[in-house]
Amino acid sequence: MRLTTRLLELIKRPEILVMPAVYDAMSARLVQEAGFPAVQCSGLSVSAAQGVPDMSILSMREMVEFTRSIVSSVNLPVMGDADNGYGNAINVWYTMREFEAAGAAGANLEDQIFPKRCGRLAGKELVSQHEMMLKIESARDALRDDDFVINARTDALTIEGIDAAIARGNAYLKAGASMIFVQGVSTKEQIETLTSEIHGPVGINLVENDPRCEELTFSELQRLGVARVSLSASVMLAAMHGIRQALQQIIRWDGTRCDDEVFAPFDDLHRLAGLENAKRVEREYVNRVGDDV
Repeated sequence: MRLTTRLLELIKRPEILVMPAVYDAMSARLVQEAGFPAVQCSGLSVSAAQGVPDMSILSMREMVEFTRSIVSSVNLPVMGDADNGYGNAINVWYTMREFEAAGAAGANLEDQIFPKRCGRLAGKELVSQHEMMLKIESARDALRDDDFVINARTDALTIEGIDAAIARGNAYLKAGASMIFVQGVSTKEQIETLTSEIHGPVGINLVENDPRCEELTFSELQRLGVARVSLSASVMLAAMHGIRQALQQIIRWDGTRCDDEVFAPFDDLHRLAGLENAKRVEREYVNRVGDDV
């Protein structure tokens, strides 16, 4: 089964799809190792990992290359983050063609103006509903695989209100989106209204340590009809916290320590980096250079 088809099936099944958001190949492999069925690339986390804010600083080609690296590191469907397509419908066409060529099974496409900003920052502005519909139509026209997931994100909820988010969501589905990602959801009542009034799969995101997300458990979201939840920064926030704690512990030590509470096994690093396959290739081809033919 193609990974695009697999991702589409995961979104359409009754069970909620939980997608941790990653920022590099190692974090993607850890998500796969943990048993999650799909991976979300996070524009926020990828940007932060490069030391820049999520404000359209990274280019389309940079995001495509980060996505390509993540795709090649796992055997799971990967949803890329195409932001707002990096411009108008022309840019969207080429953006989607590049994400598809990189092996992504789908991509986010949002209705902010360019340059965009993180969905949880103030000061966002939207393109018109009509322009976003045309961008989605352009995206669908660019794609060779009909099952490629266009995850159309709207930021209208916190700017224009829930009625506008619903209207945009249904319009985006009509234009060719596979799923509607509503940014800024904060209550169960909002979710229930959105899932009942938007006539297609609805996705949301959760951010750790955000009090607005505390009551939104996966089981409750599934009951409310949410098709997919993205954990937008969970992996990076966990990594930041773990690294910060480990570095502070190292400062307190006089030299390094064998401490399972602080460090993963050294061999684990090689394993996740793919050393075993490199050694297999070495045995099969490099070590036989002097063999008779």
